[in-house]
Amino acid sequence: MTRTSFRKRLALGAAATVAAAALLLTGCASGSASGDYVTAGKITVGTGEPAYFPYVIDDAPESGEGFEAAVAYAVAEELGFAAADVVWVRTTFDAAIAPGAKDFDFNLQQYSITDERKANVDFSSPYYSAPQAVITVKGSKADGVTSIAGLKDLLVGAASGTTSFTVIEDQIKPSAGAQAFNSNDDAVLALTSGQIDALVVDLPTAFYLTGAELDNGVLLGQLPAAAGVSDQWGLVLPKGSKLTAAVTKAIDDLTADGTLYAIIKKWLGADAGAPLLT
Repeated sequence: MTRTSFRKRLALGAAATVAAAALLLTGCASGSASGDYVTAGKITVGTGEPAYFPYVIDDAPESGEGFEAAVAYAVAEELGFAAADVVWVRTTFDAAIAPGAKDFDFNLQQYSITDERKANVDFSSPYYSAPQAVITVKGSKADGVTSIAGLKDLLVGAASGTTSFTVIEDQIKPSAGAQAFNSNDDAVLALTSGQIDALVVDLPTAFYLTGAELDNGVLLGQLPAAAGVSDQWGLVLPKGSKLTAAVTKAIDDLTADGTLYAIIKKWLGADAGAPLLT
């Protein structure tokens, strides 16, 4: 299905009355009554502050540059919004998935879809499946480790509340327990200062950190998919949002027509160079 036909179908669904049709003709976005959006005629998208490469380039999501910035604009277009009608807001990672009212229509910050989070918010279909990976720095106790067993007696950390942290607890199971940090920035600082021996992050972030941010960064490898641990990222919407079905349909259509694959290929690249840790 083309984006044009998708917008037309949504517009027909919204134009149940003459008044609704008039609103569409005057420029209200298709896909839902204007009252379903945070701001009438606009779509409001949430991201982090700051938002990091390769998900957002130069912390400027409005540029459309970066994996998640590009996904957001593709979804907005699928829903019938021009780029000029996309409004960006900033939230913390935890605030966006906490119970309560939201100031965004959808939010994307590499949120893994989990049953626990579904109790508080809605999720779209997955827009990316991200393997978890383990990184370190040259000369650390983890340098040269080639297996999960080799990590068990080391200090392994991740940002709390993330899939990476859950994977440490459920899959690596280090003897000292998972080392928790408030953010990836704090975890990276702990790695570089020797507070931890290894850090678990998603694979795109692992490539970026070891290739661009860390002096002497080492990508030890990626972890196998763990049973019961989701590594699929979804767009976050307020619980019970009237837009959930339309946003999910937009992701499904972008997947089916190859748009998402093209965005992934452009901004995240291949996963070559990340051996599997078993």
